[in-house]
Amino acid sequence: MTTTRRRFLSMTAAALAVPSTALAAQSAHWQGRAMGAPARLAVAGLSPDEARPVFAALEVELERLEQIFSLFRPDSSLSWLNRSGRLVAPPSELLDVLVLSDRLYQASGGVFDPTVLPLLEAGTFGRARAKVFGLIGWDKVNIDPREISFASEGMALTLNGVAQGYINDKIAALLRAHGLNDVMLDMGELQGIGQCPLRRPWQARIFATDGAYEDHITLRNRAVSTTRPFGGLRPGRCGHVVAASGQRPYHSIVTVSAPSAAVADGLSTALALIPRNKTLGVVAQFEGARIEMIR
Repeated sequence: MTTTRRRFLSMTAAALAVPSTALAAQSAHWQGRAMGAPARLAVAGLSPDEARPVFAALEVELERLEQIFSLFRPDSSLSWLNRSGRLVAPPSELLDVLVLSDRLYQASGGVFDPTVLPLLEAGTFGRARAKVFGLIGWDKVNIDPREISFASEGMALTLNGVAQGYINDKIAALLRAHGLNDVMLDMGELQGIGQCPLRRPWQARIFATDGAYEDHITLRNRAVSTTRPFGGLRPGRCGHVVAASGQRPYHSIVTVSAPSAAVADGLSTALALIPRNKTLGVVAQFEGARIEMIR
């Protein structure tokens, strides 16, 4: 789990590159920011003029979702919860992500645990780690549609291991509601819906940690997420993903695809902290999910 955006995406979608003149007439492109990071999307079969009101609605939705999930906005729902230890009448979207987090927690044997934020903020070694262990434990989070609360003062959640994928899914749903069924999104995770302007499925290229090209994935109504726990850090340094026990990641890169971007996001985070011989058992609990690369 992470305190900051740790997904230095190792995938690029060719269809999201600057289009040729011929393709430009057949697609509309948007670029902006989501959860503090660059975001973009391409919509096939839509002119820029037709796209303008859709993109305006997209930006409104992104603003609304960030107001729920951002750790960097002091007035977001998540920040209020972390600061006060309780949140009355929580947004349904926050409840959705907490329910999925619980499913990931159970499937991973407790490895996926959003309560690790105090551990990450204090550091993972020595006395700092010992001081915060009493603040960690998913079983200490009470989740109810009427109120979310913590059992211990000083507890806090990070949802960065799943919220970006959830936002991807919500924006995809918004675009579908506007009748757009051929879209590629890159809002922390890559997600392909329908087909690209060339009337072929969207594809994502996967690169290893050293930047070498590995393979490509066809994304037909599918999302793919990569977790690089150590980012650009030197070997031996503490990265941005850690288990509640303080266990460091087993892998330097994990790529997972699934029909849902939130599931792909959460699984890629969890699997980084799980020994290789147990990863397939975790992924098998989520229909349609699969490991694309693990190193």
